[in-house]
Amino acid sequence: MAVDIERALALTLPTFTVDVERGRLRLFARVIGETDPIYTDVEAARAAGHPDLPVPPTFFFSLILEAPSPFGYFDELDIDLRRVLHGEQAFEYVAMAYAGDTVEISERVVDVTVKRGGALEFVTKETEFRRGTELLAKATNVAVVRNPEVTA
Repeated sequence: MAVDIERALALTLPTFTVDVERGRLRLFARVIGETDPIYTDVEAARAAGHPDLPVPPTFFFSLILEAPSPFGYFDELDIDLRRVLHGEQAFEYVAMAYAGDTVEISERVVDVTVKRGGALEFVTKETEFRRGTELLAKATNVAVVRNPEVTA
């Protein structure tokens, strides 16, 4: 079933906040194999000029999963999750985030591109991460929706 482009672009996704906790940052750093002690040791972070443990690159993606329904927009658009593939993820970092920060996360669908006569649709979602009014980062995620009933 084709994605309703107008509906997708008009979709309102809930804004939510997440508190960034030291323990979670330490665990994330260990899981991704980060060995720089600034990501796990507060004293090392402060010695390097940070006020607390900095947020490692790509950690923001895990915050997206804190949404009340992180993949609910697919349901809202009548997209069957069994037909969704992860297409692309990109980050633009603007300012550092640290343990103790409260991050506000807002998301919106910004584009739907149709390829191969409708057999593939690319749904692009942008996410902004803010500390108060300060932009920390933007993420762009592209989901590929397969429509096997369409023959290209």
